[in-house]
Amino acid sequence: MKKLPIGIQDFKDIIENNYVYVDKTKYIKRLSEGKYYFISRPRRFGKSLTISTLYYLFKGEKELFKDLYIYDKWEWKEYPVIKLSMSQLDITDEETMRETLNHQLINIYKEYGIKPESKNTKMLFSDLIQKLSKKEKTVVLIDEYDRPILNHITDGKAETMRNILREFYVVIKDADPYLRFAIITGITKLTKTGIFSSLNNLRDITTNTEYSEMMGITQEELENNFEENIKDTEKETGEKREELLEKIKDHYDGFSFDGRKYVYNPYSILNYFQDKEFRNYWIESGTPKYLTEYIKSHNVEPETIRGKYITETNLTTYEIEDAPPVIYLLQSGYLTFKGKHDYLGYLVDYPNLEVKESMSELILSGTYKTETNELRTNIIIALEKKDIKKVIEEIQGIFSKIPYNLFQEKESWYHSIILTILWSCGLKVNGEVIGNLGKSDIELQYRKDIYIIEIKKASPDKSIKQIKERICRYKKPVTAIGIEIDTEKRNITNYKTEII
Repeated sequence: MKKLPIGIQDFKDIIENNYVYVDKTKYIKRLSEGKYYFISRPRRFGKSLTISTLYYLFKGEKELFKDLYIYDKWEWKEYPVIKLSMSQLDITDEETMRETLNHQLINIYKEYGIKPESKNTKMLFSDLIQKLSKKEKTVVLIDEYDRPILNHITDGKAETMRNILREFYVVIKDADPYLRFAIITGITKLTKTGIFSSLNNLRDITTNTEYSEMMGITQEELENNFEENIKDTEKETGEKREELLEKIKDHYDGFSFDGRKYVYNPYSILNYFQDKEFRNYWIESGTPKYLTEYIKSHNVEPETIRGKYITETNLTTYEIEDAPPVIYLLQSGYLTFKGKHDYLGYLVDYPNLEVKESMSELILSGTYKTETNELRTNIIIALEKKDIKKVIEEIQGIFSKIPYNLFQEKESWYHSIILTILWSCGLKVNGEVIGNLGKSDIELQYRKDIYIIEIKKASPDKSIKQIKERICRYKKPVTAIGIEIDTEKRNITNYKTEII
C-alpha cells in the first residue's frame, strides 16, 4: 500500500518516495497551452502541490512523470523557472517583508549563477526574468500571493502589504516578451481594483468548469487511488463499503468551484484514511485567528450566509477585508457553491458535515458565548436516552445567552439558530427538507431515530398537525416535535412530541 502524503507539497518527494499521487497532469497540460493564469482555492487544497508539479515539469524532469497522463504529451526541455512562495515571507512589517522577498529572489540568482545588480525588489524581479530568458523564455510560479494580506486583515496593515505586492506583481505584465508561462495562486479571488488592477493579462480560472476538478479529489479519483485504503478501513471499522463511502462523502465531499462538479477536501481524506476516524481535520489543522475574529466582529449568523445567490461580479467587487460575510467565507472555503442559476448566479451553502459542524461551533462560541463541548455532550446524551425535554432545555439555554439586540422576530431566525445548535453537535440534520407535500423545518436523524421538527409562533399542536400532513414519505415511525417560540420572551415557550 502506498504511503499517504499528509502535509507533503513537493511533487518530486511524493513520486520518488512512493506516496499516493492523484494524477492531475491532464489539467497541467491544458494550462501549459496558455500563458498567464490566476486561480484561488481554500487552504490545504493542493495549490502548492500544483505549483511544485509545474516546477518539475518546466525543469524538464521527465522521469518523475513516467506513467502519468502528460508523460508522452510533453516536449521535454528545461526552462528557467522563478518559483516564489509568499507564505515563506516574514511579514512583521514592510521592511522585513521586502528583505525576505529579496532573499528568495537572490537565492534564484545564485541558483543560475547570475549576479544581481540592484537592491530594489521590483528591479531584482524584473532583471531576473530578463536575464534568465536568454536561451529559453522564463517561467514564473507564485504561490499564496495573498498570504501577507490575509495575515494582517484585522490589524490595519493589509493595505500596506497590498501596495507592496501590487508594485511587485505588475512586473509580470511588463515582462511579457521574456515569459513562457506564469501562474499565481491564492486563497482569495483577485479584485478588479486591487493588486491586479494593472495586471489584467491574467486569465482567472477560479470558477472555470474546465479546471474545477484540478484541485481536490473527485469521487472517481477517490475510489481509484485509495482502493486499498478503503478496503483497509472497511476491515478495521467493520463498515460495509457502500455505507463507508457514503459517510466519507457526507463528511468531506461537497466542495464546488463552478456550481456543477464536486470534489473532496484532500487534506481531510488523507487524514481520515490515516486515522480511520471521522474528525474535522481541515478545520483543526489551523482555523485562522482572523476567521474567529471576523465572525465575532460581524455577528455572522447561518441565515445571513447560507442559501444565498451571488454573482460572478460579487466575487471580484470587494477587497477581502471589506467583503461581506458570505463572500469572505466563500473565498476561505467555509462556504461553497451548491448550484448555479442562469440569472441569479451561484447558490452558496456549507460544503459538508465537517465544515457545517465546525462553522456552527465557531458561530455559537463566538457570537453567542457558549461552551459548545458541554452543549454537544448534553444533547447527545439526551438523544441516547430519547430525552427530548433535555434537548429542548439545552436549546432554551442557548437562547437565554443571546444578547437581546441580536434577536429577530422572524420564525426563520429561530429555525436557523436551532439548526446551528444541532449542527455544532455533529448530528445529521437538514433544514427546509422538501417533500411531495411541502417542506419540514428541520429533520434530525440520530442512530435509527428520526425527528421532524416544526417551529412556529403558535401552539405546538398546529406544528404537529402540519407534520402529520407532510410525513407520508416515511415508512417507519418518526417522532414529530412541535416547537412554539415567543418573540417577546425571546425563547422556546412550549413544545410537544408525538410518534407518528
